[in-house]
Amino acid sequence: MKIIEETKKHIEIINKPVSWIGSEDREFALTKTNFFKLKEEEYDAGYGSQEIATDLIIVFKDGSHSNRYEYDGSESWEHHELKNPTFPKNAKPFTKVRMMMWQQLGEQEWK
Repeated sequence: MKIIEETKKHIEIINKPVSWIGSEDREFALTKTNFFKLKEEEYDAGYGSQEIATDLIIVFKDGSHSNRYEYDGSESWEHHELKNPTFPKNAKPFTKVRMMMWQQLGEQEWK
């Protein structure tokens, strides 16, 4: 599975404008355009350990959001409601979303 391609398809299915993509705690964020510029990475969406950051979310302009859903390592996007969709003012950019075994965006190595 390719995470950027999967994310584009999910956004098409939800059919709502995206406000930002980042971490649930709002510490990390990118615009949709900058997220789609990230290096495309393949991951195994099947059973095993979760490979995409567990706290990664897509925030839509209508107040809803999608987060990563995982069951026994099988992962995908899941859509929910959210009260505050504004882009976080002091958010840090991030450079990748594929992690090691259930890591969050803040746990990536910064070089």
